[in-house]
Amino acid sequence: MTQRQPLTGPAVWNGTDIRNSRRWIRELSADQAAELEAAVAHVKKKGLHWAQVTRADFPIPGLRALIDDIAEELENGVGILKLRGVPVERYDEEDLRRLYFGLGTHVGTPRFQNRTGELMRAIRDEGAHVGRTYGQTQDNKGSTFLSSYARTLTNGGLRFHTDRTDVVTLLCVRQASAGGVSKIASTPAIHNAILARRPDLLDELFKDYWRSRFGEEGTTKETAYPLPIFGLRDGKFTSHYSLTFIEAAQMAPGVPALTDRQKEAIDVLMATAEELCFEMTLEPGDLQLINSHVTYHGRTPFEDDFEAGKSRLLLRLWLSMPNNRPLPAGHEVLWQNIEAGQPRGGIQQVTM
Repeated sequence: MTQRQPLTGPAVWNGTDIRNSRRWIRELSADQAAELEAAVAHVKKKGLHWAQVTRADFPIPGLRALIDDIAEELENGVGILKLRGVPVERYDEEDLRRLYFGLGTHVGTPRFQNRTGELMRAIRDEGAHVGRTYGQTQDNKGSTFLSSYARTLTNGGLRFHTDRTDVVTLLCVRQASAGGVSKIASTPAIHNAILARRPDLLDELFKDYWRSRFGEEGTTKETAYPLPIFGLRDGKFTSHYSLTFIEAAQMAPGVPALTDRQKEAIDVLMATAEELCFEMTLEPGDLQLINSHVTYHGRTPFEDDFEAGKSRLLLRLWLSMPNNRPLPAGHEVLWQNIEAGQPRGGIQQVTM
């Protein structure tokens, strides 16, 4: 058994501490909001669709110090950040996409979120067709099994997981009438809690678990690969985890069945995440940014009320960060590039 040590640093936090802290909260000033508005006008004058916007097209020099601060807090601080005060009410959805994407190009490099080249996803309940549209299959009991992609676009809860990107950003445009609460947990803190209580199971999490690319590059559950849930390189921790992908791989022929110890390690992982997490409701104008390497995120189910104008809409960008960490050998299968400071992550496009 490897002699493991507790992880240290500001990314190790429990829900109570972070809930009572303002370290991870920033406020957009009136001058900064005005600069964003001017940049949107500049993009519109050039006739650019939001997906065509580059950093050079979106001049916001007055936000440079804030953006540098955000990148530092995400990589070397607590790993989460909420920027308040994005004036979402001033814009229609197309202009809001121009603002969000333009700002995103300054924070990092946007990455594809599906195999057809989606750069920005609208997170909302798309109804009963999501499985047919975004991926579903039958599990071993004959029940419908939705892909991770499809689950995101329902009004159901989402289990703790990570996305395949350095930083996930969510801009709240509208909130549901009930539910849709964001849940976030520190993965270094989860590591330390399991080390203290069940070091034998911690070792399991540093070993390979098979995952399926179902709903990502793969259109079927047969496309699978092995990767540990926890990893360390040069003192930098990372965790990449989605139980949905692990469950999908278990339905694929030729994939080794999970051992009892692997199952127990997942159970302990999920219970510890629930114990250490905190919950927050994003309000319209809140921009949430989370470092996937040191956090898990999930959400509670939600209910929309269209008549009252309370239908949940979040916009999501995946960003590769200029100051990202090195990743362990073997993570190329998921990230392509594992060296620090390199563009990586996202979903590989499938050419037709």
